[in-house]
Amino acid sequence: MPDPAADTVLPDPLTTLTLAQLRERTSAKWRRYDADVLPLWVAEMDVELAAPIKEALERAVATGDLGYASGTAYTEALAGFASRRWGWDVSPGQMTTVADVITGYTDILCLLTEPGEQIVVNPPVYPPFYSYLKAAGRRIAEAPLTEDLRLDLGTLEEAFASATAGGHSAAYLLCNPHNPGGTAHTREELEQVAALAERYGVRVVADEIHAPLFYAGETFVPYLSVAGGERGFSVMAASKAWNLAGIPAAIVIGGTKAQDDLARYGNSAHHGPTHFGTLAQTAAYEHGEPWLDALLPSLDRNRHLLATLVEEHLPGAVYRLPAATYLTWIDCRGLELDVDPSAYFLEHARVALNSGPTFGTGGAGHVRVNIATHPDILTEAVRRMGASTHRG
Repeated sequence: MPDPAADTVLPDPLTTLTLAQLRERTSAKWRRYDADVLPLWVAEMDVELAAPIKEALERAVATGDLGYASGTAYTEALAGFASRRWGWDVSPGQMTTVADVITGYTDILCLLTEPGEQIVVNPPVYPPFYSYLKAAGRRIAEAPLTEDLRLDLGTLEEAFASATAGGHSAAYLLCNPHNPGGTAHTREELEQVAALAERYGVRVVADEIHAPLFYAGETFVPYLSVAGGERGFSVMAASKAWNLAGIPAAIVIGGTKAQDDLARYGNSAHHGPTHFGTLAQTAAYEHGEPWLDALLPSLDRNRHLLATLVEEHLPGAVYRLPAATYLTWIDCRGLELDVDPSAYFLEHARVALNSGPTFGTGGAGHVRVNIATHPDILTEAVRRMGASTHRG
């Protein structure tokens, strides 16, 4: 039966909460810094919970349904969402659930490589691509993005060749779409990645947690859907698109030629998701599309608003419009601040941003900006940043 909520037009999720209401929150975004700081850093959105998710969680609490996760509703919900949203027919049988995305990609990469072997990443990239894998005894090999934040296939090939020299196993942790900056990798680019991976025997694991967050006119291409991607893995979750970081869950998907490895992982001892996490994400995938469709135009307006604000208040900074995600990237080197820009803006503008150097090579002089907030907050934050660079 069709979902009766499918044609519902919902209010803008980014304008329903006031600054005073947001400051009452107790999560990291709003409590890490002093009350006079405007937080545009960690990947939390300033939104109310989507109604279908709220109802699912309230029902579980009201009935005492607080046990362990069970069943296949979660994986079936993702399969349905993938078919509707991306035209990608992936079977729940290709999936296994896991505690969260970081656990998923760390576990799979450790399954495919041995301690001391190399994992290739594309900096500037999400800092846990480094920290968790180093803690797991793997070495990180960097294949930096180009200046315009696209994959550099020549550099990637060099990294693959070096990582597999001497017969070593190696893997590649792909961020699709890319965080930070929101680059949408094209099907052609991903097919070239798959061809290189096959040539050098490198296994690809794609972190696709931001997959639902693509702007109009842009296209998400699942890595496992491209020619040559059959030996790869994807890790997906609804947590970023529906703001569910506090109750995590994730799904590891194996390509059609990676099912033996997936079964080996599924039968191993690993942490599974919480019941709340699976309930929330199942509701998101099954009934949360109207809410997502209300969010995306608002994020779209904010990404263009940021471009206008940077041009007006931060002349000399460079901002590239993201194709996906709400985690944008600003090159502040032209501002000549002589210190890490995030530290400068925290001290002098009372705005919290993510520090570029934590994202690896290419991050120095940059900041990551979370635009998933009220446009008035975004406007005031950039106004403060601009004013701080013109102190007398």
